Amino acid sequence: MRRVSVVGNSGSGKSTLAAALAGRLGVPWLELDSVFHMAGWTPRPPEEFRAEVDAFTAGDGWVVDGNYSAVRDLVWSRADTVVWIDLPRPVVMRRLLLRTLRRMATGAELWNGNRESFRFLLDKDESIIRFAWNQHAVLRERYRRAAADPANAHLDFVRVASRADAERLTRADKN
Repeated sequence: MRRVSVVGNSGSGKSTLAAALAGRLGVPWLELDSVFHMAGWTPRPPEEFRAEVDAFTAGDGWVVDGNYSAVRDLVWSRADTVVWIDLPRPVVMRRLLLRTLRRMATGAELWNGNRESFRFLLDKDESIIRFAWNQHAVLRERYRRAAADPANAHLDFVRVASRADAERLTRADKN
């Protein structure tokens, strides 16, 4: 495991696990949200987004976290492992709600000056909570199918279905 894509629902712990894996492996880590979301939550133009991800994944070792279909072909064609975080919906929703409320209350900066806002909490078009609820089953099916797809036979899919699974993965021997 040297080139790792970490995927899963919003709030599932992708960034936390990706950072821990990168540290364990001694490789750089890229959070795709930090590249995609420019100031004011403006999406980076697709060609720029792809160019940044292309340059990052050209290295010998790395960890990338995020579900962006716009760059999945780049990431997965170079990855050797996909870590799929597949926690139960209630766990993800509890984590996401607590994380979102904490970020809103503290005004924590996420990427490029962006912050989560109370006005987006329940907005039908902007709510990360609504998005994660609606995407849970979609993402579970997407990655279940991807793991079984012969086109991805070059990838080792590691399903993380519990906190214990994540801890085992980040504690595993580096060899």
